[in-house]
Amino acid sequence: MLFVDILLLVVGAVSSFITMALLARFFMQWKRVSFRTPVGHFVIAVTNWAVMPLRRFVPGLFGLDMASLLPAWIVQMLQFSIEAPLGGLPMRVLPGTPLFGLFGLALMAVYLLFGIVFIAAVFSWLGSHVPAARIFGELARPFLAPFQRRIPPLGGMDLSPLVLLLVLQIILKILERARIGALAFLAS
Repeated sequence: MLFVDILLLVVGAVSSFITMALLARFFMQWKRVSFRTPVGHFVIAVTNWAVMPLRRFVPGLFGLDMASLLPAWIVQMLQFSIEAPLGGLPMRVLPGTPLFGLFGLALMAVYLLFGIVFIAAVFSWLGSHVPAARIFGELARPFLAPFQRRIPPLGGMDLSPLVLLLVLQIILKILERARIGALAFLAS
């Protein structure tokens, strides 16, 4: 059992890392954030192996980089198809792999956004001038803007990231419950 637990840990860590990098590339291209930074170079180096071959076959959609999104979904489907049997789930859940890949992709996207907003908030509160601060700020800005319009700064501090982080936690709970419900339905 220890071996299975270690294997599940490694599969989860590797697939999460790859998915997060692909989603970071997707978000950076969607929001037109420059890749000419250390963060951008890292994201390109980690994801080019999957994205560049797909660019020949997978077109963009409404300005969205589907060649980055598709492999992220595939990685999440692979993760589920490995973890389900090893985790003791019945084989009848495997036809739901595309759905659970979408759940995994949505969860990873929310986790990534959570991290982006948290890091951007810390940089803004500390007044950091490192190059990464600008990238995280640019990525977080469109998600923070609706909250910043409604929540005025308090004592010079922008509290809108805290509200957005709470909303993201609520979304995570909803997604998790929906995933568990779908698993229970398919397993029965």
